[in-house]
Amino acid sequence: MRIQDVADIIIMTLILYQLYIWFRKTRALQVVIGLGFLVLLYVLTKNLGLFMTSWVLQELGTVIFVLIIVVFQGEIRQALYRFSLMRNFFENTPEKSPLNLAELAATVFNLAERRTGALIVFARQEKLDDHLLHGVRLDSLVSGQLLLSIFEDGLPLHDGAVVIEEGRISEASCHLPLSASSDLPQYMGTRHRAALGLSERSDALVVVVSEERGEVSLAAAGEMAKVTSPEELALRLESDLQAVPLSEGRISLRQRFCRNFVPKMVTLLLVFTSWLALTAREGGVQTVNAQVKFHNLPPTLVLQAGAPEEVEVQLKVRSTIFQSVRKLEVAADLDLSAIREGVNSVPLDSKSFQLPLGVSVARVTPAALRVVAERKGYRQLPLRLRRSGTLPPGIRLKSIQLDPQTVSVEGPRSELARLERIETEPLDLSSIRKSQVVELKAVAPSPQVRISREEPVRARLVLSSR
Repeated sequence: MRIQDVADIIIMTLILYQLYIWFRKTRALQVVIGLGFLVLLYVLTKNLGLFMTSWVLQELGTVIFVLIIVVFQGEIRQALYRFSLMRNFFENTPEKSPLNLAELAATVFNLAERRTGALIVFARQEKLDDHLLHGVRLDSLVSGQLLLSIFEDGLPLHDGAVVIEEGRISEASCHLPLSASSDLPQYMGTRHRAALGLSERSDALVVVVSEERGEVSLAAAGEMAKVTSPEELALRLESDLQAVPLSEGRISLRQRFCRNFVPKMVTLLLVFTSWLALTAREGGVQTVNAQVKFHNLPPTLVLQAGAPEEVEVQLKVRSTIFQSVRKLEVAADLDLSAIREGVNSVPLDSKSFQLPLGVSVARVTPAALRVVAERKGYRQLPLRLRRSGTLPPGIRLKSIQLDPQTVSVEGPRSELARLERIETEPLDLSSIRKSQVVELKAVAPSPQVRISREEPVRARLVLSSR
């Protein structure tokens, strides 16, 4: 096992455990657990050769994936927002107004004595816009008298929740998402289910005042706890509303590690098992042919004799994911910036190939390519018309005029020294009936020689009768 593998397992364990903590009491986690059983069933049926069942599960997988995105788009958006570690650097942090938590706690218990139902939401780091419905904007300072007047029975804003954000009352009469948890006691009504639902989907704190029993409860992180006194409520709010809870500073590293030990170990075991399933069985070594490409050839040189167009590459497949490596477009891209005039040996290694993760180069044949480079030269050579076929009877070719008469070429100096002229593409004389001008192309005599300007050659043919 490599260091990269250990880091891979640790990172995935942290991500999955954090997702579990966020969504452990929501519908999203229940659906994910159900999908996990379907995936396990699919793997078992596929390995056991149950073709029809595995085919049905495979086809259902695509449909279920789309349904998850549609149904749980709010939870997905919230998870992505929580993973955005840089958001605090780009968001404007408004100045918070100070909260008198003792006054707030006394007001809450005053509402409980009056048997007046209330819901008070304290927003923390996460945005709550996606979870609040039908709220009325207030943007006012927090005071006990204002809260008493808002929740007074019969007034327009008494039904719903009050949201306190950045030390101010931002909204009133808000509807909150209801929890689907079956652990909530039956005597707790819609207010408690709404408070628990918002705490499951965000990091907000929600204070609930029961109208029937006159009790005060605090919902946080998907858990509901009864509060018995104003002092206890003020202390809980002061502790939980801090950026880092006061109790966290007193927890040792060992306590942090051992807390929720069973879910952590289950997550680690799940990730490690998945890693073994993906990487423990290597896909073996497969041989493919790779095309050879060049780049960064010095402008003063030209290739006289290059490497073969293809090389044989043995690819080591680390995972069974890549069972069809032959379908990959494998190419060797060689950097020729360091070659000199003459014979050069360019090595081939794993850096010459762009391969996906899990696939590596085991062997390349040949291990080095022989590249012959020569100094580039330039020449001006005369043009000659290349003929094919014969003129019709009774017609003879009186004269031929080419425009231009010469052409500039470039290539290896030794190759250019042997050339006397450049010919055009063949002209079939059997199709000529009268004097005319024909456009042709100049043809390079070899792949190493290149015509500097690709312009058409105009051949003026003058015919006469015999």
